[in-house]
Amino acid sequence: MFIPQVYAVALLMMVLSMIAWGSWANTQKLTGDWRFELFYWDYVWGILLCAVLIGLTLGRTDAASPDSFFHNLSDASARNLAYAFAGGIIFNVANMLLVAAIAIAGLAVAFPIGIGLALAIGSVLNYIITPKGNPLLLFSGIALVVVAIVVDALAYRRLSGGGQVTQKGIALSLLCGVGMGLFYPLVAKSLTGEEHLGLYAVAFVFALGVLVSNFPLNYAFMRHPVNGPPLALGDYLAGRSALHLWGVVGGLIWGIGTISNFVASYAKMVGPATSYALGQGATMVSAIWGVFVWKEFRGAGPDVQRLLALMFLLFVCGLVCVALAPVF
Repeated sequence: MFIPQVYAVALLMMVLSMIAWGSWANTQKLTGDWRFELFYWDYVWGILLCAVLIGLTLGRTDAASPDSFFHNLSDASARNLAYAFAGGIIFNVANMLLVAAIAIAGLAVAFPIGIGLALAIGSVLNYIITPKGNPLLLFSGIALVVVAIVVDALAYRRLSGGGQVTQKGIALSLLCGVGMGLFYPLVAKSLTGEEHLGLYAVAFVFALGVLVSNFPLNYAFMRHPVNGPPLALGDYLAGRSALHLWGVVGGLIWGIGTISNFVASYAKMVGPATSYALGQGATMVSAIWGVFVWKEFRGAGPDVQRLLALMFLLFVCGLVCVALAPVF
């Protein structure tokens, strides 16, 4: 079973998770008018496919080891399996709120607000569970990111004039952030103690939680959408192959980022608080996509542009502090 032994490798994996987490939503944008509820059915299958493929490869490097993929699944306690499964359910609720917020408010708003809030909540809880890293650097970085969230929200409100769509998009992003902050500590708990889950087995159980919970949850979103008319199963089946493919690709990208983050968090010098916090630098990556590629702030005045520049500066400073926390 692959586990990074030096900080440089763990740092590269955390950066990979940051890029993947901040980039997967581009696949949703590439589907155009394809509703996020329909996109999401394929997305969850991509997450499960990624967990299975990586579990059967990197997770089976030593078949005789109790931490190998199949051994670990059979030997883990029911309690730890439940932690990982529940983490998948909570993530799925939060992520559905995130994609709804993206559909309403765009990447440059939904990610910085939702995932930025998740960074603050999740990092504190993860540090309580596994206190690793310099707390001054870690929490100073988190504080800078929280300020960046506020700045991003202010920029968006000024651009849109604070209308009804703005309020709904920000509200969904905040609700998403609470859920996103709560799922990772459950995963961290399942990786500790006796009969704990291994890195690759936890990703598989987590993905099962996402898949199983998606049936009632996404159906509820289809019948009672946050934006647009209700949908039926026939709408999903009528989609072109390319639309379904983008959903699966989005899930694969997210899954790669997640497993990279889980693996980095298991390294002795890192811990889940630092790994989660740096991975949630995805907020800055997604904001870059939204601002510079999708032009979500097109037509912004000088005051909004200054706020965006300040947001990026705060994010960079905060992420540097988080990255240095395990070193000092």
